[in-house]
Amino acid sequence: MSQMPQQAALPKCPSCAEPVETGDLFCGACGHDLSVVPAAPQDHPTLTMTGSAASGDGVDWPAPEPAASGGTLPAAHLATDLAGTDSGGKPLPADGEPAAPGVRFDRPAEPDEYPLQAPDPRASADVAGAAVPAAEPAQVCVACRAGRVDSDGYCENCGHAQPRERDHMERESGPVAAVSDRGLRHHRNEDSFAVGHTTLPDGTPAALAVVCDGVSSATRPDDASMAASRVAGDILLAALPRGTHPQAAMHEAIVAAAQAVNALAEEPATAREHSPHQNAPACTIVGAVVTSGLLVVGWVGDSRVYWVPRDAGAPPARLTEDDSWAAQMVAAGLMSEAEAYADERAHAITGWLGADAYELEPHTASFKPDRPGVLVVCTDGLWNYAETAEEMSEIVPPDAAVRPLHSARVLVGHALDGGGHDNVTVAVLPFPAPPQGAVSA
Repeated sequence: MSQMPQQAALPKCPSCAEPVETGDLFCGACGHDLSVVPAAPQDHPTLTMTGSAASGDGVDWPAPEPAASGGTLPAAHLATDLAGTDSGGKPLPADGEPAAPGVRFDRPAEPDEYPLQAPDPRASADVAGAAVPAAEPAQVCVACRAGRVDSDGYCENCGHAQPRERDHMERESGPVAAVSDRGLRHHRNEDSFAVGHTTLPDGTPAALAVVCDGVSSATRPDDASMAASRVAGDILLAALPRGTHPQAAMHEAIVAAAQAVNALAEEPATAREHSPHQNAPACTIVGAVVTSGLLVVGWVGDSRVYWVPRDAGAPPARLTEDDSWAAQMVAAGLMSEAEAYADERAHAITGWLGADAYELEPHTASFKPDRPGVLVVCTDGLWNYAETAEEMSEIVPPDAAVRPLHSARVLVGHALDGGGHDNVTVAVLPFPAPPQGAVSA
């Protein structure tokens, strides 16, 4: 089990360096406005690998193409899962306390346990829009093991609600696999993911994963993450076989995902969702594309991609930079990384997809590793329990490249064993992308 970070020393005012209390809006010594968030760090990768470049991997990539419309794709090549975590997991500001511009805080902490939930009917929709037969209702109640479960998902004997299908989801597609779990503390899973594989114009394989984390303080965060992951997966699987450069395709996919989440805000709210203080649906996104010689990552928010080389002597690395309060404090030189991530504001996000997003700035980066390894694409439901690249590499199974589904299960299990305070979603992609049928779960 990973140890939680210790409480950091009191932060200092960036103007006069006097100590300030957590939650202060102004410095008591000089009056400096402490709610102003530093400018976001420039978009750049956290790792320079041998041969790192944005040019490609031997494929004759053309110039970036216009945004694709995202046509219907064969379901056999794309598996999208529905599941959730809250992007943050930290308390909202106190009543009457304004948040800094462009910063989104999450809801207060939830109870230790929630009862089992009724099935989620939305989990039966296919990625490409085609109907998929809904799972048969449980014949025997999971609580009393005697009663019959009715069509609404409740036991006719004891009245206990049955688990949602979305509470735990697993998918694999060729060489990539992903697992998502509700966790132990949240009442629903608000993550979603898409995994898929395809072939580039030169006949070489490519695999992809998209992971989205619903913002719990928003309305319908589960719908937001589902819409974003599906659209981004569709765009990538449509663009890569056409010859679009993977980095351009990733940017295109994130922009399209943002538009899909924005569209949710235009839908009429139900009576259950109506609130004069509701926020627009929102989520974060992170994705990765792996080919025979190139890997590309893209993100908005605080979900991450880790590089774990197969060679135990080679250093692992984190390939993404968080759009978060903590990351901006570190980038501005106001706190050390240990201090920033120990602060209660650490997970307040400064970038997300949604109609009320402060600004959409998709980040992308490409790398050409000089050795084989795996990518771990995950929400903070996992990396909260293995934050550094070294910690992550220690929990990734040594056979992850050939058993991605098993490895994703192990990583989710690590988060649950650590406390499961958040929804957790993990995708595992081997590099280089192996030919179809070269891996097994």
